[in-house]
Amino acid sequence: METNIAWIDDVHLLTLNTNNISFLLDNKSPVIYWGKKNKCFPLTINEKISESAVIFSFSDVLPMGETLELIWGEKSFPIYPRGIVRTQWFDENFSANEEILGAYSKNDTTYFSIWSPLATSVILYLNNMSKKLNRQEKGIWTCQINGNWHGFSYEYEVTVNGETIRVNDPYAKSMLANSEKGVVIDFSKTDQITTKRPAIKDLQDAIIYELHVRDATIQSESRVQNKGKFLGLSELKTTTENGYSTGLSYIKELGCTHIQLLPINDYARVNELEPENYYNWGYDPLYFQSLEGSYSNFPNDPISRINECKKMIETFHQEGLSVILDVVFNHVFVMEQSSLEKLVPGYYFRYKEDGSVSNGTGVGNDLATERVMVRKLIIDTIDFFLSEFQVSGFRFDLMGAIDIETMNAVVTRCKKEPTPIMLLGEGWELSTSLPSHKKATSKNSNQLLAVRYFNDFFRDSLKGNIFNTDDLGYVNGKGRYLERLAHLVTGSSLEEWGDPLVSSVEQTINYVECHDNHTLWDRLLLTNGDECDDIRKKMHQLATGIMLLSQGVPFIHAGQEWFRTKNGIENSYISGDEINQLDWKRREKEEKNINFIRMLISLRRRYDVFRLRSKEEIKRRIHILHVPQPVFAYTLFGNDEDFSIYINPTDENYEVQLPSPGLWKIEATNDDNKVIHNVVGEYFSVNPYELIVLKKAR
Repeated sequence: METNIAWIDDVHLLTLNTNNISFLLDNKSPVIYWGKKNKCFPLTINEKISESAVIFSFSDVLPMGETLELIWGEKSFPIYPRGIVRTQWFDENFSANEEILGAYSKNDTTYFSIWSPLATSVILYLNNMSKKLNRQEKGIWTCQINGNWHGFSYEYEVTVNGETIRVNDPYAKSMLANSEKGVVIDFSKTDQITTKRPAIKDLQDAIIYELHVRDATIQSESRVQNKGKFLGLSELKTTTENGYSTGLSYIKELGCTHIQLLPINDYARVNELEPENYYNWGYDPLYFQSLEGSYSNFPNDPISRINECKKMIETFHQEGLSVILDVVFNHVFVMEQSSLEKLVPGYYFRYKEDGSVSNGTGVGNDLATERVMVRKLIIDTIDFFLSEFQVSGFRFDLMGAIDIETMNAVVTRCKKEPTPIMLLGEGWELSTSLPSHKKATSKNSNQLLAVRYFNDFFRDSLKGNIFNTDDLGYVNGKGRYLERLAHLVTGSSLEEWGDPLVSSVEQTINYVECHDNHTLWDRLLLTNGDECDDIRKKMHQLATGIMLLSQGVPFIHAGQEWFRTKNGIENSYISGDEINQLDWKRREKEEKNINFIRMLISLRRRYDVFRLRSKEEIKRRIHILHVPQPVFAYTLFGNDEDFSIYINPTDENYEVQLPSPGLWKIEATNDDNKVIHNVVGEYFSVNPYELIVLKKAR
């Protein structure tokens, strides 16, 4: 705790921290002195906390962003705002929702605007010039410079709480390499995305493919020229040496509708000038509206990274693929080094009642999304990527640390777009200092019907609890959790089959693997190490197949379809390319399984009955079949055809009865030994570890 400072902790409360207050208590009454106005405010001692701290009360409302002193006898102490910034009073008096923040050019003039209500001085440093900003209402500081300063770097010198520091603009739209300075961007002078977002009738039709920009093309076998870069994902018709598709062309062939990119905004831990020596997933955010420089061929060219990213998105659109951005609005890399903390100390982050920083995210800090100007930063960022980069969705990291009101504000903004925008996130309950009923968790999904949630119940039921490496699930535990399967395939939203995870079938994201934790293949090596590779591959196929055939939106981790491994590394966020890169050699070897996944994706996209939109439709069209346990089977009643799906998680054969006699065509099976194409009659055999889909015309 800094001493010899008086802190404004509430509208009418002041806390003095000093080395020893005993000698002061007999002196004359303390006052607050406002030098600019030559004005004094009387103080009353409210409580003596200790020999080094005392709390005062006062009736006046103190000005923010002014030089104030506590005068007590012959002693004087600087007064700085502290807890006051986290009060409702502060938000009511200093929120500036309608202001345009950042730097932008218009009509041969460049405008600069920054929010720092506590600052007593703000100076702009642009190229080789400096200019003082003028304080406006609500703590906004502005200035304008003649000329269009597109491409020039800038920073601010800010005096806050008696300290003068250099700080970058948190609204900077691009940066010099390694976030050295912000850069003015006139987006009319950047490349434009001219191909519209791919049309999608309903978001329930989506199939998501999670991808890290660098992982996708960094391996030499990808034979992509711009390896590990934005531009690498804009190259088409790339193949391995043996002619197997790689990169974007491969993803297009797979049949997914949306590519979800791990964070592409400016993040820490990677030296952008030497990216080959560093690796990071991107969950250490620095600047939310500037792109990560290590994904650019020219990291010191702040305009190039914008154009290269736009080229990538344009190519995705041309190939019929939508883009979802992974966004991290729950924390920053290091709070104390963040521009947000430097500009308005104590405001942007959550604190506990005892004054300590909340750490529900587990990385040292939690963004206080419930505060007006934090919410504004989030909405402004969402608006920016929707408008300028034409993305089609956002995946919210640790969404349980975000408040419901903010997420609903995101929904409101996204509904203004002409095409539906996919919103999804992690709805786990976190111990952040926000009341549980205000968190955007899956438990509160009834208040966020336009938001989808990662279904960890789905994941753990199929392969075992991820926090217990000995735990088994349905596919690797010979049918364990069989009783949960009906709940999973019907969208985890019907009370008939258990406690609903979400309020609507349109809110579940079904997955068995993502960038976090062990890949499914590595998990099976842990839980079923005594089995041969062929059996483990069958188990893997069952899990991925159930995910693709269940109600809800399926989510595939890049490379999952060819049994992606990270050599047993559970948390590979800094593990380097050798562990994280997509292995295109492995892709060649597993073409047979990839074809099985393509087949299931194609089936899902062709028939609406795999993509039902309501609980009522699910109840009407899905029937769970009575079959020998632990085989699980169900029928889907379509308009012109019916489907029956059978899943056998054991090494035994089972004879099962079809829901009706007749001619059933085999649409998909993971059993390579199945030589028949049709089943005629009423009975047939489900082979060990087989997933089979049968279709019968009405």
